[in-house]
Amino acid sequence: MSSLSLIFSPFKGESLIEWFADLTELWHKTGPLSPEDPYTPKGMLQKLHFHNYSLWHLEDEARRIDVTDAEIAKIKRSIDKHNQQRNDGVEQIDIWIDNVLNTAGIKPGDEIACNSEPPGLIIDRLSILCLKIYHMQEQTERKDLSKDEIDYCTLRGKILLEQRKDLAAALDALFLDLRQASKRHKVYRQFKLYNDPRFNPALYKNR
Repeated sequence: MSSLSLIFSPFKGESLIEWFADLTELWHKTGPLSPEDPYTPKGMLQKLHFHNYSLWHLEDEARRIDVTDAEIAKIKRSIDKHNQQRNDGVEQIDIWIDNVLNTAGIKPGDEIACNSEPPGLIIDRLSILCLKIYHMQEQTERKDLSKDEIDYCTLRGKILLEQRKDLAAALDALFLDLRQASKRHKVYRQFKLYNDPRFNPALYKNR
C-alpha cells in the first residue's frame, strides 16, 4: 500500500460505513459524543457524524405538536447551529485532503476536471445514509405496524443499502483519481449567508 493510500485509509468506503454504523448503534445506547481531538481524520469523521446524528433527532423533535412554539423555536435554533457546524466539518475534511495532496506534490493543472462534488460532501452523504439505514431497520422491528408498513420499510431499507454501497464505491474511485491526478481536488466553500447576522437582511435590517 502506498503512503497516500495509508494516509487516506480512514476515508475508504467500507471503513466509513463500518465507523458510522458502529457510532450510530453505540450512540443510541449512550448518547452522541463529540470527539476529543476533532482535527485527526477519525476525529473529523466523528465530528461530522455527531452533527448529522444530532440533526436527525432534532428534526424528529421539531415535528412534534404536543409542545409549545417556544420549545419548537429552541429546537430550530439548535438545528441551525448543528447544520452550520456540519457544513464547517465538510469543508474541514476537504481542506485536510487538499493539504495532504499538496504536501505529496499532487497538483494537477486547471485542465484536469474536478469531480461534481468533493470527498467531504460524499462522506457527509454516507454519514446520513448510515443514519437512514439504522432508523429504517428500526421501523421494521416495531410491533405496532402492519405487515404492509413493515414491507414498505424493508424494501426501502434494501434500496438504501444499495445506494450506500454505490456511494462508497464512488468515493473510493474518486480518491484513486485524486492520487493519480486524473481528477483535481478543490475545496468548495459553503458561504451560508443566513447564518451570519452581518449579511442576513432579516437580521441586520431590524437591528
